[in-house]
Amino acid sequence: MIIVTGGAGFIGSNIVEELNKRGISEILIVDSLENSEKHRNLNRLEFLDFIDKRDFIENLSKFQDLNIEAIFHQGACSNTMEYNGRYMMENNYNYSKKLLHFAMDNKIRFIYASSASVYGTGKNGFREVKECEYPLNIYAFSKFLFDQYVRRIIDNAEIQIVGLRYFNVYGSQENHKGRMASVVFHFHNQILKEGKVKLFEGSENFKRDFIYVKDAVSVNMFFFENTDKKGIFNCGTGKARSFLDIAKIMQHLYDKDVKIEFVPFPEELKGKYQTFTEADLSSLRSIGYKENFYSLEKGIKEYVNILKNTNGYYL
Repeated sequence: MIIVTGGAGFIGSNIVEELNKRGISEILIVDSLENSEKHRNLNRLEFLDFIDKRDFIENLSKFQDLNIEAIFHQGACSNTMEYNGRYMMENNYNYSKKLLHFAMDNKIRFIYASSASVYGTGKNGFREVKECEYPLNIYAFSKFLFDQYVRRIIDNAEIQIVGLRYFNVYGSQENHKGRMASVVFHFHNQILKEGKVKLFEGSENFKRDFIYVKDAVSVNMFFFENTDKKGIFNCGTGKARSFLDIAKIMQHLYDKDVKIEFVPFPEELKGKYQTFTEADLSSLRSIGYKENFYSLEKGIKEYVNILKNTNGYYL
């Protein structure tokens, strides 16, 4: 059996979809459906069962005899605008620690979602070392702290432990994320509704490492297949592109004249906004990941086509 926490979420449901493609359906999905819209991410997936994330963590001992091969721990509160530190630490940090120790006690491989947000402004670079890390919000701090916890125990762990620092992931099955959905998703809806894309002033200088969800899943599958690899690794393309680049790419994918409009930068984001991210892939490449990443042009074109045809879901 394989457990996917956050399996009804964005990256989690894409991991389940890829496992299904490989003929694997003995999957337990752990998530919360308080946001009931997330159920649509599960409609076309094959899995054994679903359990609420709270019931799961409170009854871990009941799952220790299920012959679990691996845990893809993708579940977390990913709202970077969440200011309740107690909730964030309980949901992201303490939950992850309990699950990690369950995995270690039962010899279960553990592949988890970290975040490029741990790098903060990135002024010292984007290498997987503490000198480069300085989180700017409580979400990033919760991910940062768990990474530090993993670093202290990973060398003596008898299981595979892998942390993947996702950069800006975009692609199918992110509809439920609201304001935390990718800029591609938001631009698509703006174009359909208003025939224009709204960018923050200065967006030509705001550059991020945008990675298509299929690439993020591919990196997960690499570690799933290579059980001897462990550590914390960046999961990005290694190429920073601007928000304006995305808008210009999308301008040519619709049967209408798409305008670009600049709006004032939000006051609440000042000092808490990554204006530049670019994954250093040295560590990932050094352990044997050789796959090429989708170009921004190719990824956006494929995703926009899915958004047009199925509103972004697997059907």
